[in-house]
Amino acid sequence: MDHQEPNPTPRQSPPQVITSENRSDLSLSNKHSDKSDIITELKKQLHLAGPLVVVSFLQFSLQMISLMFVGHLGQVPLASASLATSFAGVTGFSLMLGMGGALETFCGQGYGAELYHMLGVYMQRAMIISTLVGIPVSILWAFTGKILAILNQDPQISAEAGLYTRWLIPSIFPYAILQYQLRFLQAQNITLPLMISTGATTLFHVLVCGTLIFKFGLGNKGAALSNGISYWANVFILALYIKFSPTCQKTWKSFSKQGMKNLFAFLKLGVPSALMVCLEFWSYEFLVIMSAFLPNPKLETSMMSISLNTSAVIFRIPFGFGSAVRRVHLHS
Repeated sequence: MDHQEPNPTPRQSPPQVITSENRSDLSLSNKHSDKSDIITELKKQLHLAGPLVVVSFLQFSLQMISLMFVGHLGQVPLASASLATSFAGVTGFSLMLGMGGALETFCGQGYGAELYHMLGVYMQRAMIISTLVGIPVSILWAFTGKILAILNQDPQISAEAGLYTRWLIPSIFPYAILQYQLRFLQAQNITLPLMISTGATTLFHVLVCGTLIFKFGLGNKGAALSNGISYWANVFILALYIKFSPTCQKTWKSFSKQGMKNLFAFLKLGVPSALMVCLEFWSYEFLVIMSAFLPNPKLETSMMSISLNTSAVIFRIPFGFGSAVRRVHLHS
């Protein structure tokens, strides 16, 4: 009878002894790994935030360019346009910008969950809400001159500011739609078309603003109207991209009845988001409004507006980085 030899017991390697040299090597390896991860994440953030900083800066520059053109018309036109821009920012533009934060959350979550078709639905809901909100804002802007007069502002500046704000009414609707288009594309990491369209719109705005003010002699009215024309131009460019670009085939189908449902759910997130942005804007814009109570309101209002607009340009940099961080967080 054959005897089967037992399997030899496998030799076990001696346990590794952790010495001070091994511990040092492991520590250096972890440090290099952490440093590499940080550099990789930094490059990713810069790649995402760079275009967003440019887009944010160029978008903000439209109203600033209009004020620069108005500055050539005299002290009173500049003071009234500055006061009107601040009033419109407090009561309308900041509201629409804040409500765009809600769409940023919805689109980011929908894209991360691979519910691509919902991005278009969310954008449609946001457009409906902005249209409904824009109606009372337009009515309020129509009476800006009387409101400023009630607040004991300078009569001449109040009248001119009321005229400027009335011609800003065509800007509120495209401005809101533009914010939603930006959030819709940002959620999909589509930033280059945003930068190109916004850059082209800025150049177009310089041409339109100068033409309406000086060639057609519209003055303040031309500067205000040029904002609406430029915003609509940017909306039209992005609408064409969203409609025909293959990158948006999954996220945009067409307008549907589903986009008219669950509007209250959007408001539940949109209102707090709008309030956060509004409170931040109001703290600065009220300084411009309050400066009209100083002894020389024409000079003080113009100076305050120019100073705040110049400093606000710097804020576009952290705003762009913040948008990139929020989008990465929602996708992770």
